[in-house]
Amino acid sequence: MFAEAETWVAIAFIILMGIFAYIGVHRTVLTALDHRRDRIKAELDDARRLKDEAAKLLADYKARHASAEREAQDIITSAKADAERIAAEAKVKMEDFVARRTKTAEGKIALAEAQAIADVRAAAANAAVAAASTILSQSVKGQVADDLLAKGITEVRAKLN
Repeated sequence: MFAEAETWVAIAFIILMGIFAYIGVHRTVLTALDHRRDRIKAELDDARRLKDEAAKLLADYKARHASAEREAQDIITSAKADAERIAAEAKVKMEDFVARRTKTAEGKIALAEAQAIADVRAAAANAAVAAASTILSQSVKGQVADDLLAKGITEVRAKLN
């Protein structure tokens, strides 16, 4: 039994373990393992805390994004309503402008028409007076002709003007 190498390896191992137990290597190893466990636990807690903060930030940014989307939609809706209102007002103003311009143009046309009629009547009156005076001056002579001519011219002018 003592001649075999495995026996001596087992005895050396038991002695080594005894020396380690006497020196307190197991306490040092356990202390190192405890420190490592505490460090890993702290890192895990820190990671968990960071994950929770990231989740809160993500939820906050999602809420802000949704709020911004709603606000943008409200702005677009408001802008469309304003554009439609402005277009309707512009249409009403344009129709009013066209109606006023049409009325002004019709007034100018009526005035020009009345002026043309007055000019034609005046020209006709002058032509009638000239024709009547020529006819009367050739057919009637003397003082009677002059009186008739003056009276006729006065009446024609009064009626035609």
